[in-house]
Amino acid sequence: MIELNGSARAFEALGHQARLAILRHLIPAGPGGVHAGAIGEALGLPATRLSFHLNRLAAAALIESRREGRYLYYAVRYAELGALVGFLIDDCCARAPAGCLPGCPGSPTTSAVAPGCTRRIETRRREG
Repeated sequence: MIELNGSARAFEALGHQARLAILRHLIPAGPGGVHAGAIGEALGLPATRLSFHLNRLAAAALIESRREGRYLYYAVRYAELGALVGFLIDDCCARAPAGCLPGCPGSPTTSAVAPGCTRRIETRRREG
């Protein structure tokens, strides 16, 4: 379970357009990640700015890096990202006096697992 201070740091890291774009670029890459040069090229970020933003995301424990030869690869830490989402919705229905609130993912759900995830993320199924 993610604690309040860790959540605040993670949300602060995501509160910048470039960092949010980096995370969104890394999510579909899976656990293998993407090398820094490819991230910068895809998002049009100069190396110094990219490095700053990658370090902020890593400090918030949302991404991790690994070195392969002369390249640094960055990947999402899916369990931590899932815990952050869970932090927002875990108490969604627990405090509702008459059961689940509209839009709360408490009833009909489908399970989705992101690449590399060890935790299932429940998403609300549209009824219609």
